[in-house]
Amino acid sequence: MLTTVEKVMLLREVDIFSQVSTEQLAYLAAILEEQHCPAGEVVYQQQDPADAMYLVASGQVRVHREQLEITVAGPGEAFGTWALFDEEPRLSAATAVEDALLLRLDKEDFIDLLADNVEITQGVLKALVKRVRGLIGQVA
Repeated sequence: MLTTVEKVMLLREVDIFSQVSTEQLAYLAAILEEQHCPAGEVVYQQQDPADAMYLVASGQVRVHREQLEITVAGPGEAFGTWALFDEEPRLSAATAVEDALLLRLDKEDFIDLLADNVEITQGVLKALVKRVRGLIGQVA
């Protein structure tokens, strides 16, 4: 079991939480669920409901569309992030490459937390705007 401090340190690495204070990240850490995945286990399939974001605490997870590898997420990296904001089914699948400890952030729990905590909501919105501006800058 990871401590709250260890979870907060991992959350600080996630770009959508980059503008959220450490104190507020502790609230997020409290709703994370640990999920152990042995090598080869499917975390989610393409077209599954987008109901959670995952953060790798240890191990590696391959995000892919059939045989096309999109990325391999390692410790401190998040995947499935857009599931927190989107109602569409998953566009990719995720499979543990090696034994992994994941931190799962459930979408409903996240939305409930945002509804009760304006500071987290503001931080997430600032980070999203920063990300969109960065994407626009790359296109321009």
